Formats: sequence, C-alpha cells, structure tokens
Amino acid sequence: MLALLSDYTIQNVVIGAALLGIISGVLGCFAVLRRQSLLGDTLSHAALPGVCLGFIIAGSRDMPTILAGALFTGTLAALTVVLLTRTTRLKTDAGLGIALSLYFALGVVLLTLIQNTGSAAQGGLDSFLFGQAAAILRSDLHVMGAITLVAVGLVALLWKDFKLVTFDPEFARTSGLPVLALELALTAMIALAVVVGLQMVGVVLMAAMIIAPAVAARQWSPTLGVMVVLSGVFGMVSGIAGALTSALAPGLATGPLIVLAASALVLVSIAIAPGRGLVWQAIRSRRNRRELAGQQVLTTLYRLAATHGDAAYPSEQTMVDAYFGVGTRGALEKLAARGLVAQTEHFPEGTLHWTLTAAGVAEAEKVLQNLGFTEHGDA
Repeated sequence: MLALLSDYTIQNVVIGAALLGIISGVLGCFAVLRRQSLLGDTLSHAALPGVCLGFIIAGSRDMPTILAGALFTGTLAALTVVLLTRTTRLKTDAGLGIALSLYFALGVVLLTLIQNTGSAAQGGLDSFLFGQAAAILRSDLHVMGAITLVAVGLVALLWKDFKLVTFDPEFARTSGLPVLALELALTAMIALAVVVGLQMVGVVLMAAMIIAPAVAARQWSPTLGVMVVLSGVFGMVSGIAGALTSALAPGLATGPLIVLAASALVLVSIAIAPGRGLVWQAIRSRRNRRELAGQQVLTTLYRLAATHGDAAYPSEQTMVDAYFGVGTRGALEKLAARGLVAQTEHFPEGTLHWTLTAAGVAEAEKVLQNLGFTEHGDA
C-alpha cells in the first residue's frame, strides 16, 4: 500500500478525491435540508457548456479557464431557476428540470462542435462527462484546494445566517437578513463543489457526491453542525476509498467507484444508524409489540378480576389463550418476571392459573388510565 501511495498519479487522484468529498459533503447538507437535492444534478449538467466555453476561450485544455467557465454557466443555471420560480407559477422542481435540460443540451451541442473541428487540443474534453481522475495534475489540485478552502471558509463565516435561511427562511426575512442573497451564495458554492468534481467524477455522476454524504450524515445526527462535519468526513472517506480501489483494480474508473463508495455509506447508515437505522427501528418495533402484548394480557387479567370482584382472582391459562386466540404463556412469564403476575393453583382444577400481584393491579390501572379508561375498565 505504501508503495502504491508513493506513485505520483495515485497521490494526485487520492488528494483530489479527498478534496472533492470534503466540499461536496459540507455543501450538500444545505441542498438536502433545503429539499433541493436535484440542484446538484442541475448544476453539474449545466457545467458542461461552461467547460466547452472555457476550452474555446483558452484554445486548449487549460484547467483554470475551463473550471471558471463551468462555474459561470453553473451559476447562470441557478439564476435561471430562481428567475423561473419567482416570476412564473412554476415550482422549484420544474425550474430545475428546465434548467438541467436546457444547459446540458447546449453543452452537448458545443461539445459536438468542438469535436468536429478536428483540433488535437480537444482530446479528452469529453472526459468531463464521466470524469477522468488519472488526468489530474498537481496544478489542478492547487485550484481544487483553493476552491475548497474558499467554500468551507464562507460556510464557517456565514454559519448562523446559512443555518437560519436553511431552516426558517421566513423568520430570517423578517429578521432583516438578505435571504435571496444568502440563497444565491449557497447555490453558487454548490456550483463551486460541482466545479471541483468535474474532472474527478464528471457532470453525470457529480449529483451523487452532493447528495450521498449528506444523506448518510443525516441518519447519524439531527444537529446541523454535527451533520456537516460527518458529511465532510463521509465524503472524504468515499473519495479516498474509491480512488484507492481504482488504483488496486486497474481498468475500473475512479469516478463511479467513488460514487459507489458514497452509496455504500448511505446504505450502511440507513441500516444501522442509531435511532434512525432500519435495524434499530425493527428492534424497537419488536420490543413495542411485545410490550403491547404484555399490557393487553395484564389488562385482561385485571378486567376478569374486576368482573369477579376479586383482585386476586385466578384466571385459567387456557381461558386467556382462548380470549386472544394465540398462546399467551410467553407474555405471562415475562409479566411474572417483572413481578406483575404469579402462577397459582385453583382447586379442584388442575390446569395452570394466573393471578395479579399488588404491583400488577397498580400497573394495570395505570395502563387503563393512560388509555382513557376508568379504574373498572369502562370507557
């Protein structure tokens, strides 16, 4: 592994993937919480015409110019969405869909025109569609690092404002905050994240890097601060894991592997995250069903005792089973372990009987009271 990491190209890919994971994870949280998950998809596709324009202006595959062009058209697409949603009756999802289709179509047209020129300089330009991590240079990392630093710095500087705009934009507006400017700033920074990931994963898969780490982090914490940190860590881990897997398995594209690693983190988080994970929900649901079954058996014994006017009335096991239509031995034994019921004999019958203890009577009355019944079990 150490010999692998000493390779210059692999170093560039790993560092670039880590930077991509950090910026996309941090900024993706705001897109997910603002219910604008499609925004990353729109901006990534809208970056394609900017890539082509940057190439046309520079006359070569000059990375800073290409990324500047991508940022320009991505931001322009975001402004288009804002214009459509604020001046027409279109909803946000419709505006995002229109902008995505329009700008991506324009990008494909420009890409075709460039390729038809036959210029040798345009070689590899179509790699921005799906990414080509191996083509990243150390100078590209300087640009990516600067963009990541600026974006994360702005989030830290405007943290309280971004937090308020994300969760309660109406209150932020009444508090005098420039909500529109802050929303545009967030959108522009997401466009920055897209720009960082263009060469790594391409315009097609970049949306997953905006969404996946944030979704995974959301499962682990409801707090924005913790979520942002976790999302950045998850994004970085996904990037490094995908890059190293690609290095260990030559021939496999780095971008898709990074997205697969991020998707795996999402699935693991959905499954086992404390409190929200499917596994814990299943355990909690099973425990609740058992508790409910015990309460039903307990209150049934209480009602039978109340009907006979004897709090210690012994109820026959088979009668309780017949009442519920299923075996209740397990529920009764759990109640007995809690000291709420006790086994007893009822001569001349030789079958098993159960009676409420004093604690069982008090617990049954408490359950019925919580359910809105009187102490005698009547509504």
